[in-house]
Amino acid sequence: MHGLINRSIECFLRDTYGVGLWADVALRADLPGTSFEAMLSYEDALTWRVLEAAEALLKKPRAVLLEDVGTYLVSHANNEGLRRLLRFAGVGYEDFLHSLDDLPDRARLAVGDLMIPPLELSQQGDGRFVLRCGPGMPGFGHALIGVLRAMADDYGALVMLDHLGSRRGIETIEIRLVERAFTEGREFELGARTG
Repeated sequence: MHGLINRSIECFLRDTYGVGLWADVALRADLPGTSFEAMLSYEDALTWRVLEAAEALLKKPRAVLLEDVGTYLVSHANNEGLRRLLRFAGVGYEDFLHSLDDLPDRARLAVGDLMIPPLELSQQGDGRFVLRCGPGMPGFGHALIGVLRAMADDYGALVMLDHLGSRRGIETIEIRLVERAFTEGREFELGARTG
């Protein structure tokens, strides 16, 4: 697993639950150190051990834990850069949804060896979409639900999201865009301010 993914899980646990919990997770997962290096690669088994330890210590199912990681990636102040990158997808939430097909390629532009599963969005009509997450990273769909929910809040949209399960490694998410402008949403400016 790419170190950036492991580091994201680590930062989520540290920032949300404290350094003490992270130390317990690292010890329980037999982490070969106290932290992940973002640009290294690690055995997948180590990532699963970290998630299993966090599940046990927090008494949360993996799906909920991964969804919380996805929400953290967009909404926490430490991750403003990722939020900005995702907001460049368009002026509304529906624009953002249509940009998801390109997300794996955009991720590789930023980090050449980061492999995100392929995403395929299909519009079903009347504000309903189906997003399929290709194989390669079990549980990615749950983290993606957290991202989708946080981005809906960011855009001010009201959405309903359901993880419909996994078949042959492909996870399916149903997205229902109930209202495009439910709230004002968070402020976003295309250009960054200096000084």
